[in-house]
Amino acid sequence: MGTLKNGLKAGFGTTWTLGKIIFPITVLVVILQHTPVLPWLVQLIAPFMGIFGLSGEAAIPLVLGNALNLYAGIAGVLSLELTVKEVFIIAVMLSFSHNMFIETGVALKVGVKLWIVLVVRFGLAAFSGIVINLFWKGGGELAQYGITPTVTKDPEGWFQIVLLGLQKASFGVLQLALIVIPLMIFVQFLKDRQYLQKFSKRLAPFTKVIGVQPNASLTLVAGLVIGLAYGAGVMIQAVQEDGVSKKDATLAFIFLVACHAVIEDTLLFVPLGIPVWPLLLIRIITAFVLTILVAFFWKRAEQRKEKEKGAPIIDG
Repeated sequence: MGTLKNGLKAGFGTTWTLGKIIFPITVLVVILQHTPVLPWLVQLIAPFMGIFGLSGEAAIPLVLGNALNLYAGIAGVLSLELTVKEVFIIAVMLSFSHNMFIETGVALKVGVKLWIVLVVRFGLAAFSGIVINLFWKGGGELAQYGITPTVTKDPEGWFQIVLLGLQKASFGVLQLALIVIPLMIFVQFLKDRQYLQKFSKRLAPFTKVIGVQPNASLTLVAGLVIGLAYGAGVMIQAVQEDGVSKKDATLAFIFLVACHAVIEDTLLFVPLGIPVWPLLLIRIITAFVLTILVAFFWKRAEQRKEKEKGAPIIDG
């Protein structure tokens, strides 16, 4: 009973913490979606699409994906006639940078600095788009989509728009609760049975490679399997209770930005008629390389500071 009670307490607490971020942001973005703001953003970004080998209209799914989520971005892709190469570039860019408002809010709650979130996410998206455009010469044929977008009736008037926003926000928090509460009960069960310590030891070689302490292993697994937004419940608890340092939380976040919700996100792109295995490999390789590099330079910077202070340097 103690496990269930503590798990429920952690689950409801996490749902409340994240719900305060998700609910107002969802309402705001839904309202903005039915104002001239998003079309204005599309017009603003369209001239720069050529850098990534994309047509101007490709700004639509990129803006929708970043402002809302991958589902919105994919719906935007399905409304356009694009080549396989264009769809693949959009998919890779959105895999690094999507749902920015909510996932950035979650990252800040974990303790990751805003500039790190923005630089890593937008930087990876832009860099990947440019590199793929330069080095991939194929994919010129039109993409054959396996599904068609669902046509929904647009709300009429501000009352219906706000009501739609409240409905989507409420559903979002409910969905969060249905995932986070059982997850936190399961995590509490693992803690009470001492399984987490054993799990961390087994993952120690993996976490050591990317410069993260073993006590951050559950954070990494949660993010890899269920994503940043839902995995944040485990991240927040780990930072508060398991002694995960801000450095390890930041490194784990950097890894997960490049590679999170690997099963769901990869399967979402299957109907777009693009090669998904290269997409998955790009995310995994990028996650390892980027995190290892950041951890290396972070450690060097710490050693330099210690040297300047004249304190002994402890390696490891």
